[in-house]
Amino acid sequence: MKFLKKLACATAVAMSLAGGANAATVLNDWVFNPSGGGFAGGQSINEYLDVNGNAFIELNPTGGSSFSFTEHGVFNIVQADSNGRLFPVNFPGGNITATLEATGTGNFSGAFTFTGGTIRMYQNPTNNQYATTAGIYGANLGEQIAEFTVMAGGGGLVDASGSPTNNGQVTVLARAEAGSLDAGYFFRENGQDLSTEAIMAFAFTNANTVANPDATLVSEVACEFAGYTGPGCGGGTYANGPGQFFVSNNGQFKLAEVPEPGSLALFGIAMLGAGVVARKRAAKV
Repeated sequence: MKFLKKLACATAVAMSLAGGANAATVLNDWVFNPSGGGFAGGQSINEYLDVNGNAFIELNPTGGSSFSFTEHGVFNIVQADSNGRLFPVNFPGGNITATLEATGTGNFSGAFTFTGGTIRMYQNPTNNQYATTAGIYGANLGEQIAEFTVMAGGGGLVDASGSPTNNGQVTVLARAEAGSLDAGYFFRENGQDLSTEAIMAFAFTNANTVANPDATLVSEVACEFAGYTGPGCGGGTYANGPGQFFVSNNGQFKLAEVPEPGSLALFGIAMLGAGVVARKRAAKV
C-alpha cells in the first residue's frame, strides 16, 4: 500500500512535469482493423488492446543481489477495451498474436528494468492455432504486421528468488519507426495510417509465476523459442527453479505519441501509475 501511495504521488508529479515538457500523449479513439482491411472496416479503440500470454524467464546472477535476465514471451490479443467483441469472431481473419524477446537487469527483493528487446505482432487468418505446436506456440504465424523495439526502462518488482511479486505490475515501453507497422491495420481517428510515422507503445501486465507449466508450453516457449537445454528440453522433467521460471501475463497494450527525449522517463513513470490505477478500478468491478 505504501508503494502504491508513493507511486501515485510520483505519477501526479510526473504527469504535471510531462505536460510542461510536451511529453507523449496516449492515443484514445484510434482505429484498429485486425484483418488489415483499412480504416473504414476497423474498430474504434477507446484505450487499449487486451493482451494475455506466458513468458519464460532466465536469470543470471551477476554478483551481490544483482542479476541480468532474458525473457521470451508469447501473447494472444483477443479484443479491445475488454468489450467482448472478440477477434476473429467479430472481425474474420483477425486472429492477432505477438512474441516478445527482451533483456534486462535487476536486484533480488528489489526492482528490475528492461534494457532492450523486440515485440512482433502477427495477423493469422487461421483460427485456433494459438497455444498449439504450430509455429512457436501459434504466436508467430501469418503476416507480421508490426515490430516494436523495447526501450530501456519499465520493469517492476521481484521477490528474493527473482520472480515478479504476486500479481506484480510489469511495464514495457517500446517504439516503432515509420514503416515498422504494416499499412491497413493501425489508424488515427481521422483515418491517417500510422504505418507512415513513428509511434510509441506502452504495455502493462500483471505477472504471476506458473507453478506447473504444461508440456506444450515448455516445449514451445522454453525449448524452441528460448533455446533452453535444461531438464524438460535436454532430458528429464522440467521444473521452475531459482534460475528459470514461467509467468502468466494479462494486461493492456496502448499506443502513444513519440515524446521528446527529455520527457520519456517522466512519461514511463506516469504510464506506470496509470496502469496501477486501471488495475485498482478493475478490481472494484
